[in-house]
Amino acid sequence: MQAIITGVGGFAGSHLAEYLLNNTDQTIWGCGQSLSPILQPNTPLNYHCIDLTNPHNTMDFLDSIKPDYIYHLAGQAAVHTSWEDPKGNYDANVYAAMNILDAIWKLNLKCRLLVVTSMEVYGKVSPSNMPIKEDLCFRPNSPYSASKAAEDLLAQAYYLGHGLDIIRVRPLNHIGPRQSDQFVATAFARQIARIEIGQQPPTILVGNLSDRRDFTDVRDMVKAYALTMKYGKSGSAYNIASGNMYTIKELLETLISLSDVKVTIKVDTKRVRSSSTPPLIADCARFKKITGWEPEITFQETLSDLLNFERHKLKSENIEGDSVKKVTY
Repeated sequence: MQAIITGVGGFAGSHLAEYLLNNTDQTIWGCGQSLSPILQPNTPLNYHCIDLTNPHNTMDFLDSIKPDYIYHLAGQAAVHTSWEDPKGNYDANVYAAMNILDAIWKLNLKCRLLVVTSMEVYGKVSPSNMPIKEDLCFRPNSPYSASKAAEDLLAQAYYLGHGLDIIRVRPLNHIGPRQSDQFVATAFARQIARIEIGQQPPTILVGNLSDRRDFTDVRDMVKAYALTMKYGKSGSAYNIASGNMYTIKELLETLISLSDVKVTIKVDTKRVRSSSTPPLIADCARFKKITGWEPEITFQETLSDLLNFERHKLKSENIEGDSVKKVTY
């Protein structure tokens, strides 16, 4: 069986590749725009650097492999970035998905496609509509959520209009090793790791600490994607979340408790968002019924692994920097 993961060089994509390689007999092909994907060394997959917003490149890539499965994870993942570059956000999240959908149809590929959107598609949700079911109308409140809603609807359109075998998943926040420091858990972990080795004064810069979020370990999340591909009903959409809510303050305090350093906390106005998304509460009953999935990795374990990853990354960067200096001088 041939499987493609788009965005394989990114955060969730790299973890999904490792999960599939360790738990299935699928031959994994990956693509992304990065020349330096964050895959573990010697990961046995075939990586192609391509631009999925280019329809010709996308069609040629799919035609050359003729996959049995496509996990579409590629895209722009940050809400705040979507406000800074709405067009780039739309291109990455909508045009890339459209090119994949169109290529599958025009090439008449007999493959199953998993389209990963986001629970941000629901946008501004009133408390009376919590927990959110999959049939709730979309009310996107950012360029990111609007682009993900469009991606979700495009996938539904190609299922209804052309009968393609498509499943959509709408995950909530997932965190863990390798995530960008655009996201709060990594931003805090990286600051603590820098403080530990004296690269930053013992002050952690923060935004809103009272916000509450549902966090899932990325390794649990990618297992959920694999289960959806195996058991999901074509044409359906599924919410995925842990069901465990934490404030940003609790997240920070947990990370601090995993270190011996003494720190002070300071609000950075640049990190305070002007319009914060209210906490979304997901109804995942439909998904859990068909897969039996439950998160297995604890919140503290996730944050411990994330902090250790950032420590190791900083150490590697410092060793590399010292090596460059020795060569230079």
